[in-house]
Amino acid sequence: MASGWASDGAVHDQIESTVQDAVSRARSAIPKGESLLYCDECGETIPEARRVAIPGVRLCVKCQETLDKQQARFSGYNRRGSKDSQLR
Repeated sequence: MASGWASDGAVHDQIESTVQDAVSRARSAIPKGESLLYCDECGETIPEARRVAIPGVRLCVKCQETLDKQQARFSGYNRRGSKDSQLR
């Protein structure tokens, strides 16, 4: 069912586009190459177990947690989709 000028599949297309953007963003954040011995951010040694578990790792656990928290604050997506969440 279309509303206004939107086509029948407009809502589905918008959802699909949002999902594809999120997948692309997540894939681009995956480390590539050889793991570093020392954290790019603080210079602390990255444990061998972490380097083996995550090929291409660039940050120690503490710096990675800080980065993850910063990125979580700004996700760029309105997940709830309600008018109330758009006003925040």
